[in-house]
Amino acid sequence: MHRKELAQILEQTLMAQPIKDFCPNGLQVEGRAHIKKVVTGVTASQALVDQAVALEADALIVHHGYFWKGESQAITGMKKRRIEALLSAGINLFAYHLPLDIHPQLGNNAQLAQLLDIEIQGPMESGPSSVPVWGRLRTPLSGQAFADKIAKVLSRTPLASLVRDEVIETVGLCTGGGQGYIDLAASLGLDAYLTGEASEQTIHSSREQGVDFFAAGHHATERFGAKALGEFLAREHHLDVTFIDIDNPV
Repeated sequence: MHRKELAQILEQTLMAQPIKDFCPNGLQVEGRAHIKKVVTGVTASQALVDQAVALEADALIVHHGYFWKGESQAITGMKKRRIEALLSAGINLFAYHLPLDIHPQLGNNAQLAQLLDIEIQGPMESGPSSVPVWGRLRTPLSGQAFADKIAKVLSRTPLASLVRDEVIETVGLCTGGGQGYIDLAASLGLDAYLTGEASEQTIHSSREQGVDFFAAGHHATERFGAKALGEFLAREHHLDVTFIDIDNPV
């Protein structure tokens, strides 16, 4: 398909336009006009770009792209090498940040909730574009049992602050760097809160407000949206799509 058609499909699917974000969503680096082979991944790191080049991809679709608010606008050093590799190979770079977190079916939150048997009930914030969501465990679990389930699903042991004796029934969820929402989870009376990262103050919030807390890794919790989006493109639009996971311990 033509690059413009893919851009339109992604925009219509992820409904990115009205979402306020920290980076531009959509086509960030323009490559060749016609697209057959697509690579998806979490972050447009040099390692992922190099693999896309090796596979002779026409487009790379990621969750973490370039041109973040607050970063230097100069295209030098690491950024220059990444963009130069894309341009030299004619690869289009599409990036979707918050739209790929919050999509109700393909998004990181929705995909992780499905894997962990959490039935999403609704947003934690008011408005249609809430980044964190909350849900109910289909089978209530103790804090340790839920930590064990996370470890099995994500193949990494989460950092856990287990402060309650009762089983977990309700869970707040925000993949990636969403540790700041733990206070919102507490104010909503949720039993637990799951995200990717933790800050020093997060553990104090967990202990003092009685919310079990789990940090399962920024990368580990955000692997599933890009993969699901690629599977959607392959299934519905017959593109050749390969998901590549560049491991990241954070």
